[in-house]
Amino acid sequence: MTPTEEESNLRMRVIQRIRDVILSLWPDVESVQVFGSFRTGLYLPTSDIDLVVMGTFKESPLHVLEKALIEHEIAIPSGIKVLDKASVPIIKVWDKESKIRVDISFNMRCAVNVANLIRSFKESFPVLPHLVLVLKQFLMQRDMNEVFTGGISSYSLILMTVNFLQLHPHLDAVLAKPGYLGVLLLEFLELYGQKFNYLRTGIRVADGGSYVCKKEKLEETRQGPSMLYIEDPLIPGNDIGRGSYGALLAKVAFRYAYSTLLAACSSFLSANLDCDKYSLLGRIIVVTDDVVMYREWIKETFPLTDESRVDPSSIGFCTDDPASDPGTDGGGGLGVGAVSPSPHSPTSSGLSSATSSRSSSTASTPPPLSSSPLSSSSPPPPPSVPRLISSASQLTARMTSSSGTQRYHGSNIFYVAPRLGVSRR
Repeated sequence: MTPTEEESNLRMRVIQRIRDVILSLWPDVESVQVFGSFRTGLYLPTSDIDLVVMGTFKESPLHVLEKALIEHEIAIPSGIKVLDKASVPIIKVWDKESKIRVDISFNMRCAVNVANLIRSFKESFPVLPHLVLVLKQFLMQRDMNEVFTGGISSYSLILMTVNFLQLHPHLDAVLAKPGYLGVLLLEFLELYGQKFNYLRTGIRVADGGSYVCKKEKLEETRQGPSMLYIEDPLIPGNDIGRGSYGALLAKVAFRYAYSTLLAACSSFLSANLDCDKYSLLGRIIVVTDDVVMYREWIKETFPLTDESRVDPSSIGFCTDDPASDPGTDGGGGLGVGAVSPSPHSPTSSGLSSATSSRSSSTASTPPPLSSSPLSSSSPPPPPSVPRLISSASQLTARMTSSSGTQRYHGSNIFYVAPRLGVSRR
């Protein structure tokens, strides 16, 4: 799951090409900056790239840039989409040459501040990158990582992980033991899969981390219902997880992963199996064949040479800023076995994020991959995952777990899982 040097360099080449187009349109633009997972180093080979353009524009720049990217053959018409009605208007680009996805926004200054915040969290919790990378892959292969489909965003997942580490009662003791990353992963899945009360509790990472009463915070900020309340540490009153209306689907997935790994660990110990030969983590995370083939294609088609190597500072990265290093970061062993293809978990064909450079050799045709994510509607949930319903009628969701019965009244979106005791009254 850790990106290679070729993939990182290819990403920087993609940024460089898009940046050149932007500067050709608006030479006096204030800046073109990278933010998100690529800037912080918490990105997967299948992650997209986030760019923000700072400047003053006489007219809406979205469609102007869309036309220019097509004219410069950065993307084909079916591989670019303008979301001008979204709360944060963006251009979603599917790079024609590398098949890397890029999201471009304008004048979102808070996005850069988020990168600095994540940098401070990485310094405070060195285990953070390892946990986040595995959890991002876990959610992505289940189509639960996009907010516009009700999933949990990378930023929300990072804050959930930070809060988990902040409030861990015995973190120092756990870190002192062999296999501590595996233990922390299991505890994270147990917390958010079984114990955390999504309906009544909110998450706060400011001031050392704490839990907050969701009802009180929503009344205080006068916001609508929120299935996953995460207090924004940078913007008072903002709920980072407000769009994650499918958070309870993620809870089901976390609980599945926890029970699967726990049972697998017990079996491995009783059978005295070698974890170097048999993957435990592969029971919940799958690296599909098309991703492996695509990454091999990147390595062969865009080799890293002195001529193709991109200077990070030329695309807005500060070389003295650890948070700005786009190189491979984290992903070390989790103590529960390596990632490998496994029949125990649903798969996802997603694109491998890799990197773009125009090497001296002509790029061959990439191996078959799924169609562009911009030209298709959001995929349905896997068969094993309960579907979502939306109703204006009053609903009562009752979920019985080890912590007791939880109820929620309202007309929000709920997930339906009869085996969990969710009922309509």
